[in-house]
Amino acid sequence: MKKIIFDCERMKYPHTGLYHFCHQLGNALRENAEENQAQLSFYVRASEQSAFGENANYIAQHSLHKFWLPSTRKYQVWHATYQGTQYYPYHRRIKIILTIHDLNFLYDEHKPEHKKLREIKKLQQKINRADHIVAISEFTKNDILTHLNTRKKPVSVIYNGCNFNHIGTPVRPENAPEGDFLYTIGTITDKKNFHVLPCLLQHNNLKLVISGIHQSQTYTDKIMAEANRWGVADRVVFTGSVSENDKQWYISHCRAFLFPSLAEGFGLPVIEAMHFGKAVILSTRTALPEIGGDCAYYFQDFEPATMQKTLEESLLHFDQAGDVEKIKNRARFFSWKNAANQYLRLYESI
Repeated sequence: MKKIIFDCERMKYPHTGLYHFCHQLGNALRENAEENQAQLSFYVRASEQSAFGENANYIAQHSLHKFWLPSTRKYQVWHATYQGTQYYPYHRRIKIILTIHDLNFLYDEHKPEHKKLREIKKLQQKINRADHIVAISEFTKNDILTHLNTRKKPVSVIYNGCNFNHIGTPVRPENAPEGDFLYTIGTITDKKNFHVLPCLLQHNNLKLVISGIHQSQTYTDKIMAEANRWGVADRVVFTGSVSENDKQWYISHCRAFLFPSLAEGFGLPVIEAMHFGKAVILSTRTALPEIGGDCAYYFQDFEPATMQKTLEESLLHFDQAGDVEKIKNRARFFSWKNAANQYLRLYESI
């Protein structure tokens, strides 16, 4: 039975996509590990050691491990679940699987070229030591092959699953807005491009609800400046981070789910919205068309008039001819059980 270390470093940031990646994949791996002849140990801080149940195997992560990792002698595989992890067994005799979520920094117009090159160099060092590389989308895989030297090492694509833990019928959040609303969720930062959305509240009575951690007050101010510009500031609602109940309520009750992001390695919220059969309107950037496929609508650009037309036409088409079951089937295609089984086969193969 192979013994695997599953690095959960990013679980120190709750309410983020990388937290949910570790949590959801880790639970799915644990459920399927025994039949695949694998034994998992979750490398996680003491404060997150209940995340995978009381009977799971844990290795306590400590900040000093950035300089000297704990012993890996009895383990055969180290799964680095995030390309930016600060805990990486460069000098240990253990097989490494490296999951790369995105190269979003390449698409950041505000990041200087020398910083992009520095990021590439750091990631190249990890690839040089890895035995197998996993990308979470074909788009990310193509970015890896274009911008990095994989040294002919295998690069697989394993899609993420849908995040939802079914909680029954979600309860209406205490401060949920009255009437119809558009919804989006994500860390509130430039790359999410949320500031282009307030213009969509023109010529209608819709509200815009934005959930997520405020990473940049400057960017939050930019969103509100756009809302003021369009005279709709009283219809833009920030919820902050939300519980699973609240997220499910907002997604299941929104008029449409919007995701105008400029840089995504995958885009988990898109699948969550499709899980509920919602009208989903996305940007055409990076991995989003790959994930939404023909079950989503798309903003071809971010000019206000074009976006307003896209919203109007998308909602009209969805109301008249939207195939809700097809949309839900698209979400079912992205399964954490499937992802876990693919990773378990990979653990066994290297």
